[in-house]
Parts: sequence; structure tokens; C-alpha cells
Amino acid sequence: MAKKAEASVEDRLRALYDLQLIDSRVDEIRNVRGELPLEVRDLEDEVEGLNTRIDKLNENLDMIEEEIKSRKNLIEESNALIKKYTEQQKNVRNNREYNSLSKEIEYQELEIQLAEKHIKEFKAQIEQKKEVMSETKDKLKERNNHLKNKKSELDEILKETEKEEKALLEKSDEFQTKIEERLVKAYKRIRNNVKNGLAVVPVERGASGGSFFTIPPQVQVEIASRKKVITDEHSGRILVDAELAQEEKEKMQKLFAKLN
Repeated sequence: MAKKAEASVEDRLRALYDLQLIDSRVDEIRNVRGELPLEVRDLEDEVEGLNTRIDKLNENLDMIEEEIKSRKNLIEESNALIKKYTEQQKNVRNNREYNSLSKEIEYQELEIQLAEKHIKEFKAQIEQKKEVMSETKDKLKERNNHLKNKKSELDEILKETEKEEKALLEKSDEFQTKIEERLVKAYKRIRNNVKNGLAVVPVERGASGGSFFTIPPQVQVEIASRKKVITDEHSGRILVDAELAQEEKEKMQKLFAKLN
């Protein structure tokens, strides 16, 4: 069985530039999406935090209501004891018993005053927490509306781009198989090291795309000959000639049109 012919340097350069065009298109799609996924996640976390705060405020209000109920019960018990001791005073046999009952009545009256003071404080706490609750609910409503709009915006963008992005990622994997692993690793390393993700660039006006450093004429001739893979000494990017780049752009534009 005949051995499969190894891809020429030109074929590899074309495949590399095609891969770059595909990955750059994926970058464009993700840039359109921008910070939206992060914004949605942050808003979801904020809404969850506000809901938790409301739950805790409700728990605190329930506890305070229980405390008020307990103090009211104590006041009822103290009033009952005062009534009982007042009746007993009518039947005492001496001053000592009368004074003892008077002290008990005085003690219960102090208990009532203290309970009433606590009830007043608890009611003030309720008012304050209800105010916080109202503000938190208003904020929650506003954040929920904001989240709804952002989710709608994100869903719309995903609806428009998800299918294309998936198809492009499949194409990216497909094109990587056309290039030897060593070159793919170098491409990915360069792509990760540059801000705009451009690892393969054409020579434009005597310099590598996006650079102001002039490429020597002899090196430009070598790039145009497509006999070996050449990298820019300043940026480390892989260089292709402008004609090859234009041909591949036109070819890939047709591919992208089909994926839309």
C-alpha cells in the first residue's frame, strides 16, 4: 500500500492560516458576548444574596414577635399575681404579712414595667427591620428585572451565535488534524502569548501584521517562496505572504457563510 504523501510546507501554512481565521472568528463571537455571562452570574449571586437576607430578616422578625408574645404573657401573669396579692392584703393578720405582700406587688409592678420597656424596644427593632426589609425587597425587584433583561440579551446572542460557534470549534479540531502536532502546539503557545490571539499573520507593507518592525527583504522573499515555516523575530508569530492570506480569507469567508 502506497505511503500517504506528506503535506507540503505551503499546505501546512495554508492550514495554519485557515485555523487562525477559524479561531479568530470564534474570538469575535465570544467578544460579542463580552462580559454578559459574567454579568449574569454576578447578578444571579446578588439576587441569591438578597433572597437570603430577606429570609434572615423574616426569621429575626418571627423571633422578635415571639419575644413580644413572651413579655405580654409575663405582664398577664404579673397582673394576675398583683390582683391575687391585693385580695390577700384584705385578710392579713398583721403588718408584717401586709408589708410582705406589698413588696410582692411592687416586684410584679417592676416586672411589668421592664416587660413593657422590652416590648417597646422590640417594636422599635421591628420597625427598623421592616424598613430594611422594604429596601431589600425594592433592591431585589430592581436586580431581578436587571437580571431578566441581561439573561434575555445573553439568550438572544447565544441563539444567534451558539450554532455557528459549535460548528467553528468542530472545524478548528478538523483543521488541526491537517497539521503536525508540533506545529499545532507552537500555534497554540503563540496564540496564548499574544493579546489578540493572532499566532499566524500575513506580511503587510513589509512588516508582520499588526507590527511596525520591518522584515528584511530577503526574509520576505523566503516567506513568499512558502518553502519553510518562518516566525517573526520580534513577536514570535508565524508569517505568511499577503497573497496566500488573501486566498485563504476568501475561501474561509465562503465556509463561514455556510455555517451561519
